[in-house]
Amino acid sequence: MKFEHLIQINDPLNPLVDTLTVEQLWRGLVLRAESPKLFVPHLDECQIGERASGSFARRLRYGDLVIDDVVHMTPLQEVRFEVPAQGEIAASSLTMAIETPTNAMLLVRFTYDDGQGEHTDEANKMYDDFKRSAYQEADIDTVRILRQLASEGKLDASYLN
Repeated sequence: MKFEHLIQINDPLNPLVDTLTVEQLWRGLVLRAESPKLFVPHLDECQIGERASGSFARRLRYGDLVIDDVVHMTPLQEVRFEVPAQGEIAASSLTMAIETPTNAMLLVRFTYDDGQGEHTDEANKMYDDFKRSAYQEADIDTVRILRQLASEGKLDASYLN
């Protein structure tokens, strides 16, 4: 199943929404990759492994389930998570891409590929719909947490240095 959706970060037509800079958003997306327990409450452990230029390996533990992945970062543009096939898990990916259609507008495009293709039978279609909904809710929560961190000054360059 492939799925993508946009979340608007800055809305020039809504002055009630706090604006974030591209840099704050970028630092928040990197934080989601480096400290995923802040964003994924059911994650038990995250170990950061080998770092290379623009990427690093991780080992995520959810109870007895262990998933290895690699995070690739293109500064101020995107964070991409690549999960290679392992055990019963198919290869999959998530990309969080920053988009700036105008100077005042800021978006994040979340793109998922679970490596399974589109299902045609009703039971699996329903499961895919459930996964899409869960992904979207998780991404909305991510943006909510990023907004909270930004309002506390925790995504400012001076805070992180």
